[in-house]
Formats: sequence, C-alpha cells, structure tokens
Amino acid sequence: MGRWEGQAEHRFEDYVHRLGEAIGHADRREPLRAYLTGLMLSGERKSVEPMAARIEPRRVGARHQSMHHFVAKAPWDDQAVLSTARDYALAQLERHAPVMAWIVDDTGIPKKGKHSVGVARQYCAVLGKQDNCQVAVTVSLANGTMSVPCTWRLYLPEEWAKDRKRRAVAEVPKEVRFQKKWQIALEEIDRLVAEDLPRAPVVADAGYGSTTEFREAITARGLSYAVGIMKETTVWPQGSGPLAPVHRSGKGRPATLLRRSADHRPVSVLQAARELPDSSWKILRWREGTRGAMQSRFALTRVRAAHRDYGRSTPRAEQWLVIEWPRGENEPTKYWLSTAPQSASAENLIRLIKLRWRIERDYQEMKDELGLDHYEGRGWRGFHHHGVLCMAAYSFLAAERARLSPPEPLAFLHAARLPKGFRPRGAALAS
Repeated sequence: MGRWEGQAEHRFEDYVHRLGEAIGHADRREPLRAYLTGLMLSGERKSVEPMAARIEPRRVGARHQSMHHFVAKAPWDDQAVLSTARDYALAQLERHAPVMAWIVDDTGIPKKGKHSVGVARQYCAVLGKQDNCQVAVTVSLANGTMSVPCTWRLYLPEEWAKDRKRRAVAEVPKEVRFQKKWQIALEEIDRLVAEDLPRAPVVADAGYGSTTEFREAITARGLSYAVGIMKETTVWPQGSGPLAPVHRSGKGRPATLLRRSADHRPVSVLQAARELPDSSWKILRWREGTRGAMQSRFALTRVRAAHRDYGRSTPRAEQWLVIEWPRGENEPTKYWLSTAPQSASAENLIRLIKLRWRIERDYQEMKDELGLDHYEGRGWRGFHHHGVLCMAAYSFLAAERARLSPPEPLAFLHAARLPKGFRPRGAALAS
C-alpha cells in the first residue's frame, strides 16, 4: 500500500505540473494544486470557502482569496487545461481498448436565484422538469472501460444572449452569441476533429438526434452516428422512398424535386415499429450490470429519413432504425437512427447506443464527489474554470482507476488538521 501511495502521489504531482504548464503563470500553480486537492478531498460542499477551510484552516481567508481569484478572475485558458487533462486520461483509456464513441450530452445545474450566468427557466434533466437552472453541453470520448470528458461549454439562453446589461455583469465574452445546444455541440466536435483525436461514431440522445441538421452535419464531417430520435420522426420503410420528380413534356425547366402523394407518404417510426413482423424482435444484451445482464427486446430495420425530403433532388441514404420495445410495454420506449455500416452486427450496434449511460454516471460522480454543481460564483469565466477543474480532477481519478483493479483510495491527499474550536462559516452551533 505504501509503495502504491508513493507512486500515486508522484503521478498527482506530475499531473499538476502538466496542468500548470497549460496555465502558464507560475504563481497560479499553487492555487491550482489547492483547488484540485479540495475537489478530491471528502466534504459535503466543494465551493471555494469550504475547500479553503479543508486545505488551510488556519489561514482560511487568505487561502479563500487566492483560490477564488484563481477560479473566478485569473485569465487562464480553460480549454488548454481540459485538453491536457483529456490527453492524460486518454492514454489510460486506450490501454484497454480504442475509443468507441464520441458522446454528446448536456447536464443541468439547478439554481434558486436568477443572477448566475445563463440561468433561465428551462428543462433540467436532474429535476425532470422545467425549472431555474444552468445547462452545459459536453462531449466525451468513451469505450467500454472508461470515458474522458473533453469539452465543457455553457448554453446561453436567448434571453441572456440579447441582454447587454446581464452579459456585462457576468462578463460574457463579446463573441458569444445565442446558439442551440446542437450547434454548440457541433462547434466542439469541430475542435476535437481539428485536434486529430481518434475518430469514432457520435452518440447522443433524442435532444440532439431528433434534429435533422445535426445528423446531416455529423455525416458531412465524415463521422458516423447512433442517435436517439422521437417517435414522431418520419421515415421511409425499407424498400420504399419518395417519388421521383415528375416528368414534364415540352419546354421549360425540368422538375428536380422529390415528391409525395396522398397514398404514398412516409410513416412515423412508431408506425414503422408496429408494422414489423414478430420475427424482427430479439432479446439482446449490451453489458453486465450490478444486478446481472442488461438486456431488452430490439428490432433493427433499414430506412431512409424523410424530413422535408420534398425539398431535395435525391433521396437520403439508407440507415439503421433501431427500436427498443420491452415486453409488457404498450409501445416501443426508445428509437435511434444510425449510419453504422450495413454489415454492423445487432449486438455491436446496441452496445454502441447504450454506451451513452456512461455519461450519466460521469455527471453523477462529478456532482456527488467533485462538486461540479457547487460553484457559487455568477460569472462566465468562473463557471467554465470550475467545471474544467472538476473534469480535470475526474480525469485524474479515471486514469488511476484504469491503472488499478480494484482501485485504491487517494490516501496521500490529507485534509489539514483543524485548529481547536474551528467552525466553518454557516455551520450549525453544537447543541
């Protein structure tokens, strides 16, 4: 155990040094180390002051000021830090298996007030309803062993993007404009492509996959996808497609647009699922869970996406429609479209689709253990710096887990000894 602790401590110091090189200024490396240590130490709150109290309880005020300035005000490049953390963790991920997917998702951070940057009444997955929250868009690289967060970007609602006063108070950069979440995701994907990261299919839920422009933009970038869609999404079942442009005799420009007719129209994926024969449905498993094999009933069929194809001159290419319809349910519960090769096995395609569950677990761990949703500042810079540092802490922990089986605790990280009678601000008085 002692030998492992020494090696882990050495790796942590090397990791902090690498991140410090990305930050640049030597005087920021000590608060960097303190902030990462505070995030990884146990404690209910991972906002700046409680972390400062755990790091240096005899000088809480000075430590708090140093860490707060570092995260909220210091102009270091959060993307350079996250790229360094990403590459460190990817080295361990690829020891086990190649990158299997680029997973696009977003996470909500509930907020009671209205002044923190980007807070608006919007859908918050954590709460399962519309409420006040911030939403950040992420892209992670993953395989069956681990996943590595690669981007962290706040979704700025339109009401914020157009409000000059609120933008100025939160110090939102001038170049930031309103973008839909799928547009933010595409920009982040473009950056990862430009950095020549290992290519893999893009995986996302229906919040992204139901947008035709998003799917077509992924294809235009030379990437395949396996994305969720809504049951109302329309397709042409296998063997059918839009009608060819009408042939006109005589003079004039020939018609070029595809057609539909009253009795020749696409169907919703729900209707397509209901029309499949019983032989199409099979029980498939995708991984072993804590309660045994994770499995369900699926059907796979080839279709063409039909969204507004009457404005096109050529039909869209065929792709996979994957449908999950568990026994006992009145209708299918989930649908996906995928441009995976036609030769792809059903088992591999289901494993790819279901890999998205890793991101839900990542978010949960970063919030529960590393305080991703604990930041109390209101500005653009602090929000991104805190999120990136949480992801950097997570990347180190993920790399350590990938080295060891089973993982060992980070015993070399010690909270400072509390002075006699110390009580954090806001703590209840002893009864």
